[in-house]
Amino acid sequence: MALYDKFIIFADYNDKIFKWYMKRICIVFFAAVVAALTMAQAQNAKPQVIPEIKEWKGATGTFTVSNSTRIVETSDGVAAVAAALKDDWQTLIGQRLSTVRGKVQTGDIVLKIVADKKQKRSKTNAARHLSGTEGYTIVIGDKVEITACNATGLYWATRTLLQMADKGQWSMSHSQSVSLPCGTINDCPDFEVRGFMIDCGRKFIPMSYLENLVRIMGYYKMNTLQIHLNDNGLRVTFDNDWDRTYAAFRMECDTYPGLAARDGYYTKEEFRALQRLGMRCGVEIIPEIDAPAHSLAFTRYRPELGSERFGKDHLDITNPETVPFLDALWKEYLEGDDPVFIGPRVHIGTDEYNNSDQAVVEKFRELTDHLIRYVESYGKQACLWGSLTHCNGKTPVKVDNVIMSLWYNGYAKPDSMLNLGYKGISVPDGLIYIVPKAGYYYDYLNIEKLYKEWTPNIVRQKVFDYDDQRIMGGMFAVWNDICGNGVSVKDIHHRLYPAMQTLSTKFWTGKNTTLSFTEFDALRHKLSEAPGVNEMGRLPDTPISVDKVLPRQQDFGAKFGVVEAGYNYSVSFHLKAAKEEKGTILFSSPNAVFYLADPITGCFGYERDGYLYTFVFAPFDGEEMDVTVEGDNKETRLKINGKTLERKYGRTYAKDKMTSETLFFPLQSTGDFRSIVTNLSVKSLP
Repeated sequence: MALYDKFIIFADYNDKIFKWYMKRICIVFFAAVVAALTMAQAQNAKPQVIPEIKEWKGATGTFTVSNSTRIVETSDGVAAVAAALKDDWQTLIGQRLSTVRGKVQTGDIVLKIVADKKQKRSKTNAARHLSGTEGYTIVIGDKVEITACNATGLYWATRTLLQMADKGQWSMSHSQSVSLPCGTINDCPDFEVRGFMIDCGRKFIPMSYLENLVRIMGYYKMNTLQIHLNDNGLRVTFDNDWDRTYAAFRMECDTYPGLAARDGYYTKEEFRALQRLGMRCGVEIIPEIDAPAHSLAFTRYRPELGSERFGKDHLDITNPETVPFLDALWKEYLEGDDPVFIGPRVHIGTDEYNNSDQAVVEKFRELTDHLIRYVESYGKQACLWGSLTHCNGKTPVKVDNVIMSLWYNGYAKPDSMLNLGYKGISVPDGLIYIVPKAGYYYDYLNIEKLYKEWTPNIVRQKVFDYDDQRIMGGMFAVWNDICGNGVSVKDIHHRLYPAMQTLSTKFWTGKNTTLSFTEFDALRHKLSEAPGVNEMGRLPDTPISVDKVLPRQQDFGAKFGVVEAGYNYSVSFHLKAAKEEKGTILFSSPNAVFYLADPITGCFGYERDGYLYTFVFAPFDGEEMDVTVEGDNKETRLKINGKTLERKYGRTYAKDKMTSETLFFPLQSTGDFRSIVTNLSVKSLP
């Protein structure tokens, strides 16, 4: 055979081998790709909770929580967290889990504190991660293993677990089992202080609401609640008359009997109890007594301490009796083995004092330094509002270990204050101040803008490095500047709750969120406020229907799991009217009353937060009609036989300033009425 022919045969043979090998390689390659894709598809997606968890490594399968699931304590210091998880799981989900100490088994939820364990640093922002303080790990497989460096981190982990099971207030109430996706969570906050400040001075906020507020904050890993205990209204809204201007101090006070506001104050013991609840929920309560400005409650009690030059809301800090007055006030709440102010920090106020006289400025700086050192003498860390640029002077003010609320750069230049050595909490007024119905700052925060653009390193126009450790974190605030405008506690909550959900994410997850705002907004509407808390008055998806409403039913709403209907609602019923005495109640709750005959006019009406609103309508004896009451965050409407009879939407009394006539409709109990009420329907409006 010729050499050429032999070469052709060899080449053809090797070509067949080459093609065979290529075919095998392609089969193996595509099989590997398919296997990889299948595995990737089988790995569980990241659980969606608020605030968003930092790191998730998905596995396959699910872990089932049932009534037989045990919560196992495997180290000291976890009993309180285990008890809270057990109680909250039953409240939120409806399952009765058991708590035990002992050997771990498949199917358990395991709680463990590893004191010397450093939590895995977040890949997304290792520089800011506060290693070893509030981080936690959850491994979900044939058991749920939760570890943290301390009880606080462990508690935050249980909030994540609860939210993973939380499907909303109504859908999970009688579940027999809950499925959790298998995988591993490593989580930790970007910012140490994640807070909210509520102005209880200008408007009394009931203790029952503050307790629920603490529970809500804990559920969303917000760890600081500042309570502004004294303040006064704006003189301009009281005809520029200091004697008519509203002022209040909200603490029980033995040192100065009669100082506590007559329209609402907190007893020492209930304030201690609130702080203890905060400790259980991971929330530090920082009480604030604001002076020497915002002090009309004090100067009204001691008129000789009021400033003749700057107004009666200013203490006269040149008066030698002013400092002893403030010292004695602070001493009452700080001294002893069981002080009223339990926590490690207090806020001494010191904002917005007049700076037109340099000699007074120096006295202001002297007083600020004194108050810092005075509260420190009782073992407390001092917090204060930033005013030292506004009151610039030569008198030294203590810097070391002092926390400054950075709220307005004209009052305290944040870079200057941090360079001096203050630790800063970012509270920029132009971004995160809510002042209901005031016409300035925000009525509702722009949560979309905040979610997309803001983090606490942005203090108004000054932007610090995200990893600047001098910024401890952030807070947002509700200021009730416009006293007497009818804004209710429910109105306040309707404003702060969406902000709470949003800013909890910006304080914890920070700049590294992965959900779009649309996805986040949908998620926040699904979650509960907290186990057992429904301050928003959410109604079941299915309308509540009652054939006949009987009088004197103390547990009327309990049958439906509601106390009141929140905005946007419709309550309708058929009424066969009888002559009713003035003050006859149809429905009531701890927060409101709806009258068939109000106490003044005998017409339909409602009362909440000390305000009585009357519809100009009273049925005749024996008259029959269909009645509908509708309410949202702007108005309350009365319809008779399908026709709108009256709208309660407040009044405008100055540019952009309005009163509020809103109502969360009460449903807890029925009153002692003679009329016949049938065909009750309670439902949410679109």
